[in-house]
Order: sequence, then C-alpha cells, then structure tokens
Amino acid sequence: MAYEFEPKIIGIICNWCTYAGADLAGVSRYQYTTNIRLIRVMCSGRVDPAFILRAFSIGIDGVFIGGCWPGECHYAPEGNYHAFGMTQLYKKLMAEIGLNPERLRLEWVSASEGVRFAAIMNDFYKKLKTVGPIGESEGIDGDELKARIEKVAKLIPYIKLEQSQKLAAASFTKEGEIAKKAEYDKIFTSEEIHRLIYEAPSYYIDPEKCQACGICLRKCPAGAIEGGKNLIHVIDQDKCIKCGTCLQVCPTRFSAVKKLVAEPVPAPIPEEARAIARKAES
Repeated sequence: MAYEFEPKIIGIICNWCTYAGADLAGVSRYQYTTNIRLIRVMCSGRVDPAFILRAFSIGIDGVFIGGCWPGECHYAPEGNYHAFGMTQLYKKLMAEIGLNPERLRLEWVSASEGVRFAAIMNDFYKKLKTVGPIGESEGIDGDELKARIEKVAKLIPYIKLEQSQKLAAASFTKEGEIAKKAEYDKIFTSEEIHRLIYEAPSYYIDPEKCQACGICLRKCPAGAIEGGKNLIHVIDQDKCIKCGTCLQVCPTRFSAVKKLVAEPVPAPIPEEARAIARKAES
C-alpha cells in the first residue's frame, strides 16, 4: 500500500479569541482536520520566532498562529500587530533558507467564529497536503534543514534588535490588512533578508589589547563574556546575541573589542594563556 502523506500541524493560538473560537467549533461539532495540535498562549504577540523554528526543526510541516482581529487585542491593544509583523518577516526568512513560506500561516478568529476556525484548519490542511513533507518537498535533507534552521535560530536576538523599529506595531483595520502586508513587503526586501542572515556581525576581544577591566563582562546582557580579574576576556560566540554592547562600553583607550562582518572570528586563546602579567607598582 502506497504511503499517503499526512501533514503534522501545530497551532499556537491566543486565549481570548482564537482558542475560544476553537472551543466553539468543538462544542458545535464542526468537522475539521485532526492533524493539528493546539497550544494556547495568552496573546498571539507572545509567539516567539524560536517557537516556529523549533517546530520546523523537529519535522512539523505547518505552523498556524491565531489571534484576535485587529483592534480587538486584549493587550495594549497591539499584540496581534506584533504577531503580524513578525510573521511577515519570518515568511521572508523561511524563503531565504529554502523553506516554503506557506508552511506558516496567521489568521484572525474571534470567539464567535467557530465555523471560520474549522474552515481555516481544513484549508490549511489541504494546502499542506499539496505542499508536501517539510524538507523533502523543498529538496533539502534532514541534516541540512536542521543546520539552516539552527543558523537562523541563533540570529533571532540580533534580528529582533535590527528590526525593532520596522516591527513596531502600527494600527491598521481589517480593511487595511492587505495594504499593511504590502508595506511590510517593501520593508523586508530580499536584499535586506539576505543581509540579516549572511552579514550578521560578530564581536571579538583582541587579546593583545584587553586589559581585563571587566566592564564588558558586567554589561553583557547575555552573559556571553568569560573572564575575571587579570584574565583576558573571551566572547562565547554561541551565547553572543550580537547586540554590540561590548563594543560600546569598551574604553576607547583600550579599543579591545572588534566588530567583524562577513569574516571568520579568530579562535579564542587557550585558558592557560589568558593571565595578564601586571607590572609591579613602584
């Protein structure tokens, strides 16, 4: 018997509207696909890009995000605007690494729209059936897919910092959603997305200039700098979020922190060579 692909779907939906709509669909016995597993969050704005990337990395074929209609969010009320901007950005990032952006879908569903929720689920299921298994239909093997997703996942803090102004919520109505999407399409051009991924900076502490003053170590928000008294500081590149704080706070008389773009980071010096020999005070 030939294998028939059945897509695996994760739905991350807001507590106040979409989850209530899903509940209404259930008690009203509206029929929709059983291939989706729902996760309730308090607001669609709570959906972090890391959730989406993690789902794809473990083989989920589609991710659905459900929120309140524009203007009806219970928080600020800008949580769903944030979700909208984030979704538009990450669809472009998905396309850049070779994933079909149709695997990510955002919809607004109110608490009274059980019929709409069921219809969206069935439509998303049919779309994913056509798109096919994640990775395989894009011509990417499992290991390569995980490597690409991991690369983007490491850049999430940097991307958030870089795009904070562009992702800022701007009011739009139901009728203005198409116009808003077009606006984001202009902001997140293919060139901009390519730059975010392949031209992300790295920061490196020059061991010849570091004086172990400890300022960068104390100011680093990610705890990515290793060091101590009279020890040359080293940046853990796996923990670094590329915020540039270390570069900003390093005293100009030392200028030990360097910003590197599109070039490899030198290997850190071994621990036994990090001690700084101070000249004895007269």
